[in-house]
Amino acid sequence: MSKLVIVESPSKAKTIKKYLGTGYNVIASKGHVRDLPQSRLSVDIKKHFEPKYAVIKGKEKLVDELKEAAGKSDEVILATDPDREGEAISWHLAYLLGLDTTKPNRVEFNEITKTGVENGMNNPRAIDQNLVDAQQARRILDRLVGYKLSPFLSQKIRRGLSAGRVQSVAVKIIVDRENEIRAFKPEEYWSIDAKLLPKGSRRILTASLYGDMDGNKIKVENKEQADGIAAELNESEYTVIKVKHGRRKKSPAPPFITSTLQQEASRKLGFQSRRTMKVAQELYEGIEIPELGAVGLITYMRTDSLRISNDAINDVQEYIRGRWGDKYLPSKPRFFKSRANAQDGHEAIRPTMPSLEPSKIKASLTTDQFKLYKLIWERFTACQMADCIQKTTQADIAGGKYLLKASGYIVDFDGFTVLYVEGKDVEEEKEKQLPPLEQDMPLKLKEIIPAQHFTQPPARYTEASLIKALEENGIGRPSTYAPTITTITQREYVTRENKAFKPTELGEVMTELMQERFPKIVNVKFTAQMEQDLDKVESGQEEWVNILEDFYGDFDKTLKKAKEEMEGVKIHLKEDETDYICEFCGRRMVVKVGRYGKFIACPGYPECKNIKKFVQEIGVKCPKCGGDVIVRKTKKGRVFYGCSNYPNCDFVSWNEPVEERCPQCGEILYKKKGKKPVLFCAKEGCGFQKNIEEE
Repeated sequence: MSKLVIVESPSKAKTIKKYLGTGYNVIASKGHVRDLPQSRLSVDIKKHFEPKYAVIKGKEKLVDELKEAAGKSDEVILATDPDREGEAISWHLAYLLGLDTTKPNRVEFNEITKTGVENGMNNPRAIDQNLVDAQQARRILDRLVGYKLSPFLSQKIRRGLSAGRVQSVAVKIIVDRENEIRAFKPEEYWSIDAKLLPKGSRRILTASLYGDMDGNKIKVENKEQADGIAAELNESEYTVIKVKHGRRKKSPAPPFITSTLQQEASRKLGFQSRRTMKVAQELYEGIEIPELGAVGLITYMRTDSLRISNDAINDVQEYIRGRWGDKYLPSKPRFFKSRANAQDGHEAIRPTMPSLEPSKIKASLTTDQFKLYKLIWERFTACQMADCIQKTTQADIAGGKYLLKASGYIVDFDGFTVLYVEGKDVEEEKEKQLPPLEQDMPLKLKEIIPAQHFTQPPARYTEASLIKALEENGIGRPSTYAPTITTITQREYVTRENKAFKPTELGEVMTELMQERFPKIVNVKFTAQMEQDLDKVESGQEEWVNILEDFYGDFDKTLKKAKEEMEGVKIHLKEDETDYICEFCGRRMVVKVGRYGKFIACPGYPECKNIKKFVQEIGVKCPKCGGDVIVRKTKKGRVFYGCSNYPNCDFVSWNEPVEERCPQCGEILYKKKGKKPVLFCAKEGCGFQKNIEEE
């Protein structure tokens, strides 16, 4: 007989088994085992929203294996992930295995290391019913919204649409930004810079026009005004009238939480949130490292707490002292304050062994694992390092009747920046180092540069900035950001253009209908308040059934009213015309969307029922047979390029071919995407490559 430990993933099971040793049988549930069946609503509204759970299709054999293993064991320990979903999985397992949920049979592992596993096993507890109820409330609420609203949207717009408590708000945020961009009216303005040379120096100083000598700012609005001021400045003499020196401190960013990890991985690594969470899960569950065996490299990756354990702080301080010396340590350890509604059950995301440098284990990691581990390790290590100290200089310069200003800095002590600097959503203009300047110093004019500018509309949301907006507005929780973004892109409510989200016509039409008929569902403040109410269930301050009753009464009335008032109404989307002419009736065929995706059809339906397969051409001929190169997708949705004459022609490429030919060998060139996109030749031995931006 032995003790049965149930975890969620097989890789985690393998790592934990190593630490527990003999006497323990560790089995993975492979995620949820029981849920609301998809074929029906599965919620009895009249019986206080009683959920109708069932074993997930395909999991029956696994459940039987778990029951058999439990029957042969002295004790069953539930060690699913340490979060709301994990608690619910343990609760469902307890039901299926006939376990008493009031007994201490639930353990949590914040990190999959020897210490983490021992701490978890030494501190068993009963299943937290408040946590389970919070998960149930969210699950049922999302089911009610999805199953009640989706058929209505499908009937009024097109088949296969879905709505969601979080996804609909996310789409609205993107649509609202697009409307701001459309409504934006650019305004012209001019900057005027002077290139100046201090006496006895070879380093040129750039000063910008500020205003008049009384300190009143001048706004240059057109070319005529700019040319007039530039002409005067060209005839002026220049003198430094004021120099101000200062010092400023730059402090490191806090360690990662789920949302900031997704944002920074998007900015710095180009990872989509789903990819980030997949890799983080692998790092948490355990990697086989020589001399260490299977070990979890990071703490649990679904957290919104900035708390750091004292042991981790001591370990990283020892590492910093050994590598860079005491001067790179702050006077006292840094502690970071979590936001008001953060759940403090877990630490921030950090390496489990701060001394384990990324370079030491690179050979044991995949490329993605190494990149993400390095990012987490550097961010955490930097958060316990000394401030960066900068010496700043600000200079006021007289140029005739005009006042110009120049500013810059030099790094006096690099501090944490020797290791890590946080990425930005919008690149900031970098200050330049100034030459030595003194009051009353004369300056020689080298050049006046007037430049025309236009105010810019707000930027479209990137994945990083959208996650930030959702978090700041209290929409969703750390675990929901990745699946939400996946859903709204897969359902084509938004598309990505240069890594930024742009709403499709479908997304805009659906948002407009939701705004008109179900304003609460897409209202940011209402959704955030609902999130706070659900958090009260988790803390035991509110009953989950009360939350659902408060929401559903108003929602059901709104839905009935919308159905009555829109009976017989159908919203038509614009159809994209193609170059295909219907061979039966002569009409120009259009792109339509059906149950299985896009297809080409005659707009004369039902009189003419001609349809064709939708093919996306890229305007490039196949290098093998001269057919058309078309966009294709794998079963998992990854885009690749192939020949329209398949299977007679087997040309395929992950990289997009272009019309341009290689200047060295004459072969077709391919476009490699990334931070620095390039055109390259794939012919063996050629090696031609050029930067697209330079082109």
